[in-house]
Amino acid sequence: MIVGLGIDIVDMARLGARLDRTPGLRERVFTEAERDLPLRSLAARFAAKEATGKALCTPGDLPWQEAEVTKGEHGEPILVVTGAVAARAELLGVTRLHISLSHDGGIATAIVIAESEGAP
Repeated sequence: MIVGLGIDIVDMARLGARLDRTPGLRERVFTEAERDLPLRSLAARFAAKEATGKALCTPGDLPWQEAEVTKGEHGEPILVVTGAVAARAELLGVTRLHISLSHDGGIATAIVIAESEGAP
């Protein structure tokens, strides 16, 4: 059963400008493993963090670094949640998080689906 769905879109140039003019933003938002990625990948991960909050019904209220996008065996994106984000998912009965990322034409987007194995 789907518990929540989140989607977000990020303008890459706007995020790049924000990262350039705001010292510390990169460290505040992205995990150590994410920080040195190209801008298009950072934008997709920023969108993923926002979409995660929306899927868990708490947009803007979760710690940024507790939602991290890693790569699976075949290069597919995997959403790893820890701390307060994991606790929120558990509270909602979420047993699996699905993620899709895309970037093209100066924008990046992410979709997150929070799924539960049980009935409502």
